[in-house]
Amino acid sequence: MSRIGRAPIEIPANVTVDISNDNTVIVTGPLGTLRQKVDGCITVTKAAENGKNILHFSRVNDEKEVCAKHGLYRALVNNMIHGVTSGYKKELIVNGVGYKVAIAGNKIVMNIGYSHPVNFEIPKGIKATCPTANNIVIEGFDKTLVGQTASDIKAVKPVEPYHNYGIRYADEKVVKKEIKKAGKKK
Repeated sequence: MSRIGRAPIEIPANVTVDISNDNTVIVTGPLGTLRQKVDGCITVTKAAENGKNILHFSRVNDEKEVCAKHGLYRALVNNMIHGVTSGYKKELIVNGVGYKVAIAGNKIVMNIGYSHPVNFEIPKGIKATCPTANNIVIEGFDKTLVGQTASDIKAVKPVEPYHNYGIRYADEKVVKKEIKKAGKKK
């Protein structure tokens, strides 16, 4: 049995959760509203226990695919509740000689070693800031959108292994390769 799927989700006081007839979970909080369509093999129920609102997830059978979806949808809804209350944040570091980034309107302008500056349009629902010339902070309440936006920015200039030039996550460990050395003749 899925240990993640069985765990109930406690709904905070400032969050409302609605379950529609077509099995869509709608989570509304101080930061925004998120929706997630849940597969028909998973049943979502909302109950009041000990003065707290609790969400329970149950499945129709114990098939392997249904068990996997049990934990998946519970985790997705839990991420939605966390997102609308406190939000998500990813930090990127731009490393390289002369590399710099800045925000101009709804675009991130990156000078990252190309012959021209690269403009990256910030999607709706994302707040991007550049606290320094070499840092980008992506914030939002949708975990998927924050992660995808950070990944798209990182893909503009992947880290080069010999000098570590490029864009990487702040918590990412990059291993620097050793440069080839000329062989000695004997």
